[in-house]
Amino acid sequence: MDLASIVRSKADFLIGMRRRIHAHPELSGREFETAALVREELTKAGIEWRPCGLQTGTLAEIQAAKPGRTVLLRADMDALPVTETTGASFASCNPGVMHACGHDCHTAMLLTAALVLQETREEWGGVVRLAFQPAEESGEGALSMIAQGALEGVYACFAMHVWSDVPAGRIGLISGPCLAGTDRFEIDVKGVGGHAAQPEHCVDALVAGAAIVDGLQTLVSREVSPVDTAVVTIGTFNSGTRWNVIAGEARLTGTVRTLRPETAARMPEAVGRIARTIAASRRAEAVVRYEQKALPTVNDPAVTQVAREAALKVLGPDALYEIGPSMVGEDFCHFAAGAPGCMGLLGVRNEACGAVYGQHHSSYTVDEDALSGGVAMYVQTAIDLAAR
Repeated sequence: MDLASIVRSKADFLIGMRRRIHAHPELSGREFETAALVREELTKAGIEWRPCGLQTGTLAEIQAAKPGRTVLLRADMDALPVTETTGASFASCNPGVMHACGHDCHTAMLLTAALVLQETREEWGGVVRLAFQPAEESGEGALSMIAQGALEGVYACFAMHVWSDVPAGRIGLISGPCLAGTDRFEIDVKGVGGHAAQPEHCVDALVAGAAIVDGLQTLVSREVSPVDTAVVTIGTFNSGTRWNVIAGEARLTGTVRTLRPETAARMPEAVGRIARTIAASRRAEAVVRYEQKALPTVNDPAVTQVAREAALKVLGPDALYEIGPSMVGEDFCHFAAGAPGCMGLLGVRNEACGAVYGQHHSSYTVDEDALSGGVAMYVQTAIDLAAR
């Protein structure tokens, strides 16, 4: 199979799909137009599909002529509540919504890979299952697809994320922890408000909240091993209504990121204990709500090795880019927890075309020439895994 030539022949389709999806971004769970486009193109190609996951997820399957394993390839479809400032001719038509994380690229690459796999199915063996996933940003999509059978009978799974820290034309593939577990918490501090000149009659929730912010920073420095990694960030702190009123309430929200499942398991108790203890020391009360949204994404060594070998085949001898784990989270972790999996970080950075901004930036863009390599990676990795 001359995979390079076949992928090149799909370049116009690939870029056209990416730009069409980019121009019409949709938030998590509302990817109705994107799902309709995916299903229309799958139907045109003669690929069977079914709804799977929330209202907009789609699960398709391609059966090759020869026997082999079942491999799942995944792409997420949702966008972010960001106002685009790229100035591109195909910029978002939906005010306040943007594909600022590259999910338009993922969907277009997997859809193009589906066409290649369908056209070449006489030349390889096994089954490739295609998961067009909704709601990655909200953390709901992967679990909803898995609950509806997406991983049944799957030998291995593979996904990619376009990555602005990796040069275009290369890919980062590491064994073990790759992306962080993502937790979210809210802390409501309850005190007693009153006149700013009479603190003796009050319990200052703002002061207690500030102490909690400070105290939570010791969670990493004093409760996590120096050779482990964790991040605690307070994203919002709201308290007070007026300059001469002592605040009776405060609310903090934040996130915890970890790379090891064992470390992630300790975080809910630790955050709650620190918040409640410090609040009590200020005569206040802290009510903590803690949600573990995503596990650490742990790449299976054997699947990762297959992906590395595929990268050398389709991207060339300089394909592999040395990277370390990232504290960014991804709900592909749930697929990788249910079947041996690997998440690759596909390079799209290129200063020459302005692809220099990180994910979630309003000017985020990619080197579109790198996306054909992503298509080839999807195809080659799936074929090689299915043949094991």
